[in-house]
Amino acid sequence: MAWTEEEVRAVVEKQRSFFKTGKTLDVKWRIEQLKKLRAGMLSHEKELEEALHADLGRSVSEAYFCDIGDVIMEINETIHGLKKWSKPETHFSGLVCWPSITTKVYKMPYGVSLIISPFNFPLLLSLGVLVASIAGGNTAVIKTSSKAVACTAATQKLIADIFPPEYCTVIDGGHDVADFCLAQRFDKIFYTGSPKVGVHIMECAAKNLTPVALELGGETGNWCVVRKDADIKDAARKIAFFKILNSGQVCIDINQVAVAEEVADQFVEELKKAIISQVGEDPVNNPEYPKLVAKSAYNACANEAEEYRDRIVFGGKGDPETLKYAPTIIYPVGIDEKIVNHELFCPLLPVVRFKDSEVDQLMSTIADREHGLSLYVFTKDMKWAKHVMSTQQYGGGCINEVCLQLMVKGVPFNGTGHSGMGAYHGEWGFREFTHPSTVLKGHSHFNLPLREHPYDGEKNKYKMTVLRKFLR
Repeated sequence: MAWTEEEVRAVVEKQRSFFKTGKTLDVKWRIEQLKKLRAGMLSHEKELEEALHADLGRSVSEAYFCDIGDVIMEINETIHGLKKWSKPETHFSGLVCWPSITTKVYKMPYGVSLIISPFNFPLLLSLGVLVASIAGGNTAVIKTSSKAVACTAATQKLIADIFPPEYCTVIDGGHDVADFCLAQRFDKIFYTGSPKVGVHIMECAAKNLTPVALELGGETGNWCVVRKDADIKDAARKIAFFKILNSGQVCIDINQVAVAEEVADQFVEELKKAIISQVGEDPVNNPEYPKLVAKSAYNACANEAEEYRDRIVFGGKGDPETLKYAPTIIYPVGIDEKIVNHELFCPLLPVVRFKDSEVDQLMSTIADREHGLSLYVFTKDMKWAKHVMSTQQYGGGCINEVCLQLMVKGVPFNGTGHSGMGAYHGEWGFREFTHPSTVLKGHSHFNLPLREHPYDGEKNKYKMTVLRKFLR
């Protein structure tokens, strides 16, 4: 349907009225909703698989690995931990508060939440975020991407089958409809997408002082560094897998890889072999190989490849009809060239050479650019790797691995700076969609007059002495 601003406002008002009933405050009720969502995903699994194939050319396995299975895993973790996470915390108030020695911290829902999801993982980044919103006790409006048409339709049907619109509603449409949503007063906004749009989201949210969580791809892309002592064959295999996944349309994907010049040629040859091993010599005609989401995305990829045609050592071919573009290695590329200074979001992979003895200078150059959502290093030097991962600014990452930081239970998924703010997954998602309210329980007897006037005079000297003892 074509949404109007009035219709969007009406949805938000109905959700606010529903939230005010207090129904979502019941943790058992929230768990029931999570179970309904899980059952709904399982019963609609075939439709969801078909939608992911229609929008992104995903195979059944990749659809389950990247979207469906991930959301189910998120639901299971949340159901298992929610009672513990939501339990009020009890704290000792301190002697200065005597005799009111007990303080509680309640985890309160924000209210009506807005989830704006992208096209690349249309289920994981909408329903996965919804899990956190439900866990926190909020209602939710989900604004899906206009590029993922089939997945939007499937998500609308799924949600409408299991939840009333006053609790959860899926809204489709383009940027105009997104702005209709942003014009409303929400209590929490969660956006996944580009830094440019992230700025717009924050500007709109600021008008109502609405708290915002942003998961962004990183303006200058995510780096992978391969040192000369790395297992080159293993690194090439894993990097090839990641660049093939969703045709490079992954916010935590490797945007560019820096390889020690001592092993750069060897790495490129191993990377070629790994790509062929996984999707064949003609990936464009491989039915398992995903496609780019739209003609505009295909053209952007193909046009940028043409700019570096003389340095394409593998790939460089596509089919504008099927929107598939082969994994493409561009080698060598200078560290200051345009292609390594913006997010690619496609299967192009520029390879930058560096002297292994100057790796710290390389890391300094990376640190001077906008913070990535991820960082990957391949090396046998664990001391160096741990130092890098504990001192660089980035969202998350891996040592001698790729991608899998996203799959670990109990840890946050987040960005920093131009790659985002806030965090979610599991308990971190629950925290993102709740605010802690501190409540001290007072007493009417045995209250000391330390805080009360007068403070001066011989009679009141003891007050400062006691305060100095208590305020430590």
